[in-house]
Amino acid sequence: MAIVERLFRLRDAGTTVRAELIGGATTFVTLSYIIFVQPTVLGAASMDFGAVLVATCLAAAFATIVMGLYANYPIAVAPAMGHNFFFVYTVVIGMKVPWQLALGADFLAGVLFIALAAFRVREAVMDAVPASIKAALPVGIGLLITFVGMQWGGIVVANPGSLVKLGRLTSPPTLLALGGFLLIAVLNLRRVPGAILIGIVATTVAGVALGQLAFHGIVGRPPSIAPTFLQLDIRGALAPRFIEVVLVFLFLALFDTVGTLIGVSTQAGLMRDGRLPRAGRALFADAVGTTAGTLLGTSTVTAYIESAAGVAAGARTGLANMMTGGLLLLSVFCYPLARLMGGGVELDGATLHPVTAAALMTIGYLMIGTVTSVRWAELAEAIPAFLTLATIPLSFSIADGLSVGFISHAVLHLASGRGRQVSWLGYLFALLSALRLAFL
Repeated sequence: MAIVERLFRLRDAGTTVRAELIGGATTFVTLSYIIFVQPTVLGAASMDFGAVLVATCLAAAFATIVMGLYANYPIAVAPAMGHNFFFVYTVVIGMKVPWQLALGADFLAGVLFIALAAFRVREAVMDAVPASIKAALPVGIGLLITFVGMQWGGIVVANPGSLVKLGRLTSPPTLLALGGFLLIAVLNLRRVPGAILIGIVATTVAGVALGQLAFHGIVGRPPSIAPTFLQLDIRGALAPRFIEVVLVFLFLALFDTVGTLIGVSTQAGLMRDGRLPRAGRALFADAVGTTAGTLLGTSTVTAYIESAAGVAAGARTGLANMMTGGLLLLSVFCYPLARLMGGGVELDGATLHPVTAAALMTIGYLMIGTVTSVRWAELAEAIPAFLTLATIPLSFSIADGLSVGFISHAVLHLASGRGRQVSWLGYLFALLSALRLAFL
């Protein structure tokens, strides 16, 4: 216990070993879907499913443990949704290049991410985000998570006329998701510790009992990682025509990581005077995770917003990450069990994830509380905050929301004669954001 206290400072954080372990397990369960989603997405680029699955588990475990030990934050790191689609559909399929070369470009972006530490650019980005946008980020992310949860629960579905509409609320998987959500809500109301994790387990058991989730056992033989291990083409990625690809990978990683760190850290009460202590260490863990992941055979890893579930369950230190990382490693051997909890149910041509959906909707309502911190009476601050929190769920991108926030904040302050209140970095990132949205 003395070693644990010395490493993670549980007393200073006002937490306990039990709370950290529950929080870490909760984070794992809510992000376990990536273990199967990632190889499915990268499979469209002709990458081996089993090898990507193992690479995903190993890269996520490594980066999550580094985040916990080095930065002492309960923020898991795993392959980023959105980045994997850019990797596959824009770079590999759109540009018609081999996946090995795309991995090489991703690796170079990770190396550049690490190199930026020498100039403290990463921490400067964190500090350059205006207070109003910092308060809006968790709200936007919470709305995005809620939307994903409702999609995965079948509560909202695609509609050609209005983009989305209510789904069939009486369908079994949707009822399972709604039941899990309500169970977690009741447990939270009664202040039951580990409410989210209890709800996830109960929903999983109910899903199996009702025949909605297929039980395939607990332990299975790990697939081989050989088809993707060290298969990246770094030399080819150094060609001038791939500079833009490397820079986009870098920009996406930087903004997504900053947005996620701010969002989860604000919810957990880890920010101090608008700044995140040890931000450089957290960003370093993220960057080394990306480089390690590309060597193993998976795309960009980044701080995972699902960590908000662990925070909501009580996690406050890096000890929670030891639990999450350990479970990710075990997933290589116990992937049938992880597949069960993150499992999909086919309904009307869509794949639903009712267990994960219940947890994601819970996280969503827990994250929107920071909306009260926005200075709504000051329009030059309120409008960028509004645009940020609205753009994130509607564009399905944390990076896009942060970009719109930077641009509108700089423009409105200049237009109102308060341009000096914006730092030079604020203007620089507003310009970079405008260029990104215009050309990339």
